[in-house]
Amino acid sequence: MPGYLALILHAHLPFVRHPEHEHFLEEDWLFEAITESYIPLLRMMQRLLDDQMPFKITMSLTPTLCAMLQDQLLRERYVWHLDNLIDLTAREQRRNRKHPQLRELADFYFDMFSEDRRFFVDEWKCDLLSAFRELRSSGRLQIIASAATHGLLPILQQQTLQAARAQVLVGRDVYVELFGEEPNGFWLPECAYVPGLETLLQEANVRWFVLDAHGLLFGKPRPCRSIYAPCYTPSGPAAFARDRDSSRQVWSAHEGYPGDPAYREFYRDVGFDLPMQHLGPVARGTRKFSGVKYHRITGRGNEKQLYDRAAAKNAAAKHATHFLEQRWQQIREISEFGFDPIIVAPFDAELFGHWWFEGPVFLEEFIRRTANERKFSLTTPSEYLAAHPTEQIIEPAASTWGENGHLAVWLDQSNAWVYSHLQMAVQRMSAAARTHAQSCSAITARVLKQLARELLLAQASDWAFLMKAHTAREYATKRMMDHLARFTRLHDQFVANAIDEEFLRDCEWRDNIFPNLSWRYYV
Repeated sequence: MPGYLALILHAHLPFVRHPEHEHFLEEDWLFEAITESYIPLLRMMQRLLDDQMPFKITMSLTPTLCAMLQDQLLRERYVWHLDNLIDLTAREQRRNRKHPQLRELADFYFDMFSEDRRFFVDEWKCDLLSAFRELRSSGRLQIIASAATHGLLPILQQQTLQAARAQVLVGRDVYVELFGEEPNGFWLPECAYVPGLETLLQEANVRWFVLDAHGLLFGKPRPCRSIYAPCYTPSGPAAFARDRDSSRQVWSAHEGYPGDPAYREFYRDVGFDLPMQHLGPVARGTRKFSGVKYHRITGRGNEKQLYDRAAAKNAAAKHATHFLEQRWQQIREISEFGFDPIIVAPFDAELFGHWWFEGPVFLEEFIRRTANERKFSLTTPSEYLAAHPTEQIIEPAASTWGENGHLAVWLDQSNAWVYSHLQMAVQRMSAAARTHAQSCSAITARVLKQLARELLLAQASDWAFLMKAHTAREYATKRMMDHLARFTRLHDQFVANAIDEEFLRDCEWRDNIFPNLSWRYYV
C-alpha cells in the first residue's frame, strides 16, 4: 500500500456553564454535540473495534470540552435534556399515529434518544471521557492536546509571549491530567500559526501539529514534497498540512457531500414548526432547535420532502465509495514521485452528526471499505513520523484555516475592539504573577488562579468568531465583557489588598475550570 491517509477530528466547544440559571439556552450547544456527534462517533468506533477493523483516527479533545464533559452539573442537565426529548418524541409518536412516514420518523427519534440515554447513563455512567480513554488504550484512537481555551495563538503571541505560552502549557497540563502522559500532537486553534509558535510547542514537548496547506507551501524553503509529507520546524516539532481537496469534498455543503438532497435538512426543525404548548419543556417558551427534524434537503420552506433514513444511508455509502476512489487516485498519482505520501484530512468533529447528520454513517462506511479494499493505509501523524523520521526542515508561513487563509475572521470591525482589553489584562496578569512568583499566601494563590481563569476564558477564539458571524453575537459579547469585568474587579481588589472573598468565591463557582491551573506560566 503506497500511501497513507490521516483522519483528524477536532472536537471543541467553548466553555459554557451557567450555574446561576436553572436553564440556559447556550448550554444546548454541548447537549446537541453530545447527542448528534460525540455519542455517534464513539459508538461507531466501538463497532469498528468489535469487528476488528484496522482503523486509525486522531482526535483533539480541547480542555474546555473536557471540562464540560467532566462537570457534574452539565452531566445532570444533559440527562434532563434527553428525558425531555424522549418525552417529546413519545408524544410525537401518538400525534403522528395516522401518518405512516411521520410515525416511522418519530419512532426513529424516540429510539435514538432512548439509546443515547442508555449509552450515556447506563453504559458509561455519564462519563464520556472514559469511553474516549478506552478507545485510546486500544491503539485505534489517538487523542491530541490543544490550547487551554482555544485562544488564537498568533494574536496572543503578538501581545505578549506569556499569553500564548500559558494557553499552550495549560492545555498540555490538562492533557497530562486526563490521559496520564504528555501529548504527542497538538491542535493549533483555527490552525492559526505564525513563526515562533513552534518554540512554545517544543517547550511543551509536542512532536507535531497541523497547518493549512499554504502554511507549508509558502514556507522557506519551499517543501520539496508539497503538502504530502510533514516538514520539521527549526525548533523541532513537525508540521503536517491540511489537504484542501479531501477536506472540501466532505465539509462543503455546496461542493461536497453534505448538500445531497437525500440528507437530512439541518434548519427545518419541529422546534420552529410545532405549537409551543406541544413542545413543552424542550422549548421552555423559546423557539429553538430540538434535534427532531422530519425533512430532507429538497425545495424551499414548506416544499421540503420528508426524510427517508434508508435513502440517506444509501447516499452516505455511495459517497464513502466515491471518497475512497478519489483518495486512492490522488495517492497513486503522488506516489509516482518516489515517496510514500500522507493525505491529512482534518475536520471539525461536530461536522459528523450535528451539521451533517449522516456524517458518522459516511465515516464508518469509508473506514470499513478502506480496510477491506486495502488500497492505502489509515494512519496517524505520530505513526507516520515514526516510520518516516527523516524529513525536510522549513520555516512555515503564517496561516490559518479561516476564510481566505488568514486572520480576517478574528480581526474584523465587529470584534477587533476586544484585543486592546485582552492585552491590558495580560499585562496586569503578568505583573501580578511576577510580584508573587517567589512566595505567596493561600488567598493570593487563589486570586492569581482565578485571574488566570478569567483571562483564559476571555481569550477564547469562539467569541470573536461569533461576533463576526452574527450568530449568538450578543451572548459572545457579554461573555467577553463579563470575564474582563470579573478580572478587572478582582485585580483591582488584589492590588489594593482588599480582597472581597465572597466575590472571589462567586467567581470560582461560576468559572470553575482548570482546578490545578498554574498561574506561574505568566511569570
